[in-house]
Amino acid sequence: MTDEHGQKPLSVAFLPLPNFTLIAFSAFLDTIRLAADEGDHSKPVRCNWTILAPDLKPVRASCGIEVMPWETLSAPERFDYLVVAGGLLPPMGQALLPSRMRAFLNEGAAKGVGVIGICTGSLALVEAGLVPEGGSCCVSWYHHADLAERFPLVKPVADRLWVATGRVITCAGGLASADLAAHLVKRHLGGAAAQKTMHIMLRDGHRPANAAQPQPSNIRPIADPRVRRAILLIEQNLSAPLRGDQLAAALAMSRRQMERLFRQAIGASIQVFARDMRLSYAIWLMAQDHVEQRGRIEAVALQCGFADALHFSRQFRKAFGLTPSAARQKPPAALLAMLEAWWPYGAKGQFPPLRRPPP
Repeated sequence: MTDEHGQKPLSVAFLPLPNFTLIAFSAFLDTIRLAADEGDHSKPVRCNWTILAPDLKPVRASCGIEVMPWETLSAPERFDYLVVAGGLLPPMGQALLPSRMRAFLNEGAAKGVGVIGICTGSLALVEAGLVPEGGSCCVSWYHHADLAERFPLVKPVADRLWVATGRVITCAGGLASADLAAHLVKRHLGGAAAQKTMHIMLRDGHRPANAAQPQPSNIRPIADPRVRRAILLIEQNLSAPLRGDQLAAALAMSRRQMERLFRQAIGASIQVFARDMRLSYAIWLMAQDHVEQRGRIEAVALQCGFADALHFSRQFRKAFGLTPSAARQKPPAALLAMLEAWWPYGAKGQFPPLRRPPP
């Protein structure tokens, strides 16, 4: 069946998970909605959409707003894409997906339907087995550590907006969901439909998949997207630091150009910045309440990408004025205060650049 333009309508099913992030869900849905009809009439002419769940009980977003499913899970082949919208993660050990939803997603993938995870919906796709071991999964920088902890055999990607591997797409969420949706509108319905949608949303256009995610707010604003992406690559490889030539290759530039741009934007060399990021990670590990993360200094050193405990201790004492062993005896709040007083790359008040540990 085709529309009046001779095109097959784009059909999307949304599967919100409990405590899903409303902005990621609504940004994707409204982009589809605005592309579906002329003007802003919202008629499902060129696109159609529905909301699916294992039952018809309301699904609560993390902000408290409830969404009522329109249908239960059936016949995934009706759709071009199944979009899993995640948000707040359940405790470790609890499943992200109900078993029926997991089976439904796998059935859809087996029948050639595109499967998309937005926000922590990406982690749900890993749990469902749709991202294989060694495969890449896109998450926001905020959930990078969550993915690495829950699914250590999958490669977290936090330096771009989304990653497509065949018919499986993982997206960082937030407003990147609108960028991904506009990309799909352009692919299926043409550039004019995507551009019209962006204009109604008061945006000049949509960002490509490899656009850099905004850096955490504790690093001062950086205009050059190449430097922003370099920072994200450094942050997601703290335990196994990239060599300068590897980083330059990932950014498609010479090492000399990369180092010049980085020094201009940051005020420090890449080597110094990467070392400081790894030292901040060491403080984060020491501040955790988990016994296994308060282990030997040697283990902390290795997790932070230092060759040995002696080198780590020397760099740590030079930065903070005390040894790692002495720092480890401090309460978490004191460690974070020490870190925030030292952090030289931007705004204070938030643990750089990782999430603040729980009190």
